[in-house]
Amino acid sequence: MEKFISVTSIAAPLPLINIDTDMIIPKQFLKTIKRTGLGQNLFHEMRFDVSENEIADFVLNKAAYRNAKILVARDNFGCGSSREHAPWALIDFGISCVIAPSFADIFFNNCFKNGILPVILPADQVDELLKFAEDQSNSITVDLPKQEVRAANKVFKFDVDAFRKHCLIEGLDDIGLTLQKGDKITNFETRNRQVTPWLYE
Repeated sequence: MEKFISVTSIAAPLPLINIDTDMIIPKQFLKTIKRTGLGQNLFHEMRFDVSENEIADFVLNKAAYRNAKILVARDNFGCGSSREHAPWALIDFGISCVIAPSFADIFFNNCFKNGILPVILPADQVDELLKFAEDQSNSITVDLPKQEVRAANKVFKFDVDAFRKHCLIEGLDDIGLTLQKGDKITNFETRNRQVTPWLYE
């Protein structure tokens, strides 16, 4: 998993509530268990028409926002089914931070496990950032060590669980955390082979 320290990027404004996981990555694209390749279908039904042509006025189809690494949305982002493909699609597209007033719990947890920082800010501050992001020349900085979102001369502080913060900064997913205990696992297996050799025959 990629480390997340800070990101400075234009932010894509998506001022909608209840953006669910089927909107983020529709069900027809869930046939894969690979974490790559899903970005091309991110927000598919909003980005493309029935003939697979881009919808010009959708934010991520606009030239300035195609490489946005930050997404700003409204309440209850990531609601709906608990598909892990949703954060996979976001990170594969290049979005490593989502800012919203609230998130669905399972999606929120899945973000941290896949290298995405979900930032919760009060609705009025999110509204400020949405307005700020409408100017395509503006960029936003999200600083995880300082727990700050910076937009021009405004600084918005956010809370994050200390353990999750550590994992993002160090680039540790569940597998990475386990591998940190590699020596202890090896020592256990060595001792266990001696005590219960029949298990390894």
